[in-house]
Amino acid sequence: MFEIGSSLREARERQGLDLSTVERETKIRGKYIRALEDEQFELLPAQTYVKGFLRTYAETLGLDGQLYVDEYNSRFVAGDDDTHFRPRRSSARQPQQRSRKLESSVVLLALGAIAVLTVIVIGAWTSSSRHSNAPAAPKAPRKTAARHVVAVPKRGVTLVISAPHGNSLLEVHARGATGPLRFQGTILRRQAPLKFWGRQLWVNVGTPENLDFTVNGRLETVPGGSPRVLVFTRAGVRSG
Repeated sequence: MFEIGSSLREARERQGLDLSTVERETKIRGKYIRALEDEQFELLPAQTYVKGFLRTYAETLGLDGQLYVDEYNSRFVAGDDDTHFRPRRSSARQPQQRSRKLESSVVLLALGAIAVLTVIVIGAWTSSSRHSNAPAAPKAPRKTAARHVVAVPKRGVTLVISAPHGNSLLEVHARGATGPLRFQGTILRRQAPLKFWGRQLWVNVGTPENLDFTVNGRLETVPGGSPRVLVFTRAGVRSG
């Protein structure tokens, strides 16, 4: 068992992403992202939203979305009813007064209104995005056996870095060497892959032979033997 919220927050901070950037990439409102990181799942309209948002947020950070959904189900889902949460602590049940029943009814009505408003906003947002971009090619069906799904952006590059052969120092900037810092530190052997995106990514690698670089779903071969500076674009990789 692991802490869902803190794991998501650490992955986001490790990649140097703020909430507004994640909100823009996932199309999930910032207050719901904060609720996921704080494990305040009751702030989301229903469990359907919690599971969908968990999967989308985790996969955007390069993590296994199904793993987070399974952990959520094991700790918070009491049964097949999709509108109730399993309490995290047992508490003594107290008789409810009429005023508290009235308050509960008001809360339920408010949650229902929020759910309807959320569906309308998401629908309008999705419709606006479709009209503002050129029609995309039909998506191929997702293979159930795949553990990491890489979304290829229409512009720029999506880069996934993993360390199957050993540790390595790593520094990643957007655009160029003086651009925004996305990551600085050591990527550990067999840790969860790191995922980055942008029009161009500048990467300083201490031990390139220990790492795998996947550019827009395509594994790129990088010579090892000494530290290197690499520039990743939609076209591929070149020396910096």
